[in-house]
Amino acid sequence: MPLKVATWNINSVRLRMPLVQRFLEEHQPDVLCLQETKCPDDQFPTAAFRKLGYNVQINGQKGYHGVATVSRIQLDLVEKRSFCEKDDCRHISTSVNVAGRKVVIHNFYVPAGGDEPDPEINQKFRHKLDFLEEMHQVVPSAEADTATILVGDLNIAPLETDVWSHKALLNIVSHTPIETDGLKSVQARGGWVDLMRQHIPPSEKLYTWWSYRARDWDAADKGRRLDHIWSSPNLAPVLGKVEVLREARGWERPSDHVPVIAEFA
Repeated sequence: MPLKVATWNINSVRLRMPLVQRFLEEHQPDVLCLQETKCPDDQFPTAAFRKLGYNVQINGQKGYHGVATVSRIQLDLVEKRSFCEKDDCRHISTSVNVAGRKVVIHNFYVPAGGDEPDPEINQKFRHKLDFLEEMHQVVPSAEADTATILVGDLNIAPLETDVWSHKALLNIVSHTPIETDGLKSVQARGGWVDLMRQHIPPSEKLYTWWSYRARDWDAADKGRRLDHIWSSPNLAPVLGKVEVLREARGWERPSDHVPVIAEFA
């Protein structure tokens, strides 16, 4: 049985539910992980997802942050983890069973970090760095019959080709060396495989986010790869393809992020 997993920072799930419905109907992922849902659990559009054939697991709050995972397959809650002693709804872990194998899926929304890349004067940036440090605790399952996926808006573009200009963005939050080194350390210590870069060579430019500030985002193409899909090594060999749905940035009233889809054999 194949498995299709998608991740998307939706930037308000209630506001953009029509876009989510379009995506689900056109691409039919088995699992969709949403970030920045900006919605308390009791106001999440659960009924709309169920009508589309998806069950949900939610970790949300009013107005800010929030993550949700929806699935056409039976979806079990594993954990809602708090980071940095803050209950700000930035993680949910779920599991599905596919062809006799358990697949654990971590859905993350890493803090953006504010504008000033100095943890001494910017508490938002300090929070981001502390959050990354705690992410070292999230590692793939050691069970032989279990695979693990980590997805989400990690708010860091780690490679030079993950931003429109490495030189211009070196001192811009999301691409500073302390952030990119921190994310690479999380990946290395956990033994995570960057599936997007397994399928699309690191030599190629790759973006998942384009600022609302650009008058013509497509022509300017000043993007960053802030959204990621990682897996445990035992799942990487069955990766079929990865697709970044760039066209979604041009949909009506879009999120500034676009969906990323990974398909497994």
